[in-house]
Amino acid sequence: MLGIIQGITEFLPISSSAHLILAPIVMGWSDQGIAFDLAVHLGTLLAVMLYFYRDIKRIAQDSFTSAKHRQFIGQGRLGLFLLIGTLPAAVAGLLLLDLIDNQLRSIELICFTTLFFGLLLGWADWRPNRNRHIDTLNWKDALLIGLAQAVSLIPGTSRSGATITAGLLLGLNREAASRFSFLLAIPITALAASAKLVDVAVSDVDLNWLSFAIGAITAFITALTAIHLFLKWLNHFGLWPYVIYRVFLATVIYFLLIK
Repeated sequence: MLGIIQGITEFLPISSSAHLILAPIVMGWSDQGIAFDLAVHLGTLLAVMLYFYRDIKRIAQDSFTSAKHRQFIGQGRLGLFLLIGTLPAAVAGLLLLDLIDNQLRSIELICFTTLFFGLLLGWADWRPNRNRHIDTLNWKDALLIGLAQAVSLIPGTSRSGATITAGLLLGLNREAASRFSFLLAIPITALAASAKLVDVAVSDVDLNWLSFAIGAITAFITALTAIHLFLKWLNHFGLWPYVIYRVFLATVIYFLLIK
């Protein structure tokens, strides 16, 4: 069940971290542990890499060629911008991981971030003049979207929600903002999975391979489905269904778990 929750919410702008914190509290389940975190990170990483395989291959090839010839070729510029966009969250994760894991997981904070960043997403989607395509990105855009990704380390914010919001506020259209957000998920998810792998390796955790496999596979299948349906329905329904859901979720959190 947690693998399904992670897979669905990881790439939708509704915050996977909030749902993974709230679900055990509501259902009375024990903490899932670092082995589960590693499993679902691997599952969602594999899903986004498979879905954007052609994009990744072209960006990697063009980035290598650009570096070799010392000038941008094809998608080489986008490869650089993905690197720039990854740095803020990578640095913030290294410096503030203990604070995030231990101090910023309160129900009150999750309620606030769920509501606030949900409304911010709705405002960004409502604003006019969002007609920029992904090939108009510059390094400042990449850095600002990367800073939004760093802010999303706070539970309840949503990584995809924060980065899509930043892209929309910078004038990108929905498709461009979402595509850059999903591509930006690949390096940061790989770093998160690597960190979890180190934690598992140095800990005394007795890895339950069956549970590990179930978590990874369910996260992979549901994440792959969520990415496909999100992009398919994006221009039909926009982002407001997720805004409405976040307002509803924040209301439920407040009246059920806080008040």
